[in-house]
Amino acid sequence: MPRIALYAGSFDPVTNGHIDVVRHAVRLADRLVLAIGVHPGKAPLFSADERLAMLDETFAPIGRAANCEIACITFDNLVVEAARKAGASVLIRGLRDGTDFDYEMQMAGMNETMVPDVQTVFLPASPAVRPITATLVRQIAAMGGDVSAFVPANVVARLKKRFSAKA
Repeated sequence: MPRIALYAGSFDPVTNGHIDVVRHAVRLADRLVLAIGVHPGKAPLFSADERLAMLDETFAPIGRAANCEIACITFDNLVVEAARKAGASVLIRGLRDGTDFDYEMQMAGMNETMVPDVQTVFLPASPAVRPITATLVRQIAAMGGDVSAFVPANVVARLKKRFSAKA
């Protein structure tokens, strides 16, 4: 029986921190489902379709290299429901610092209460990517800063295009 894991986030945009988590997660699963949370009350920089394309461009080669199938989906309900629908028995969560840990422990406890057969696995961020957040990347890019140290080249190009169109 294949081990299926789900890694959920906004991925707005994909960062090197996300890449770090996925590089570790593909070693733990036969199939990794990357799930974009879509919430009607939020206005993301990139549409769900654009984020799906970024996920595919960025992570398909990593999955192939690790012999792990990568699937990209969107969801608009609870992450445990998305995991259940995807057949996942593992939720992957990245941790940058103690603040992430405190929040993620609460979420893991609530998720386990709702769906006991889905286990949360925490993956600590590598030191080089710990300060990276998608929010900071968006802010830097919006102000014309160089984000190439924080996101892959395909995302740099998308950010430049997005913010040049807004100018």
